[in-house]
Amino acid sequence: MTGLFSDLPMERYHALSDSTMDSLLDSLENLLDNVGNANYEVEYHSGVLTLGLGDKGTYVINKQPPNKQIWLSSPFSGPKRYDYCESTDDWFYSRDGRTMGNLLNEELSKVLGRDIDLELTQISKLL
Repeated sequence: MTGLFSDLPMERYHALSDSTMDSLLDSLENLLDNVGNANYEVEYHSGVLTLGLGDKGTYVINKQPPNKQIWLSSPFSGPKRYDYCESTDDWFYSRDGRTMGNLLNEELSKVLGRDIDLELTQISKLL
C-alpha cells in the first residue's frame, strides 16, 4: 500500500489517526509524569504532537490528511512517513517496514534508560 494513493477512506483515516494521536498523547503524558523531568513536555494542538525532551531533542508527530499519513520527525532517526496498513492494523514506514509504535518504544527506551511501551498497536481497537 502506498501512502500517496491510499485507498483508505478519508473518514476512516481521520478516525484512525485521531485515535492514534489521542492514545499517543495519553501514553506520553503518563510517561512524562512518571519520569518527572521538568525539562520534558508533550503538547498536542491542531493535529501536531510535540514531544520535547530537553537537550535530547524534540519529536514532532503530525497528521497529513492529503496523503492519509502520519509524519514523524525524530531527533535520532530523522523524518518518516507512516501509512496505515489494514492487514497489520498499524502505522508503518514503507522504507523500513517498521511501525511507528516500535520506533518510538525503541528510541524512547534508549533516551530514558528504561523499557517503554506506548501500547501503540492494534490501532483500530483504539477507536
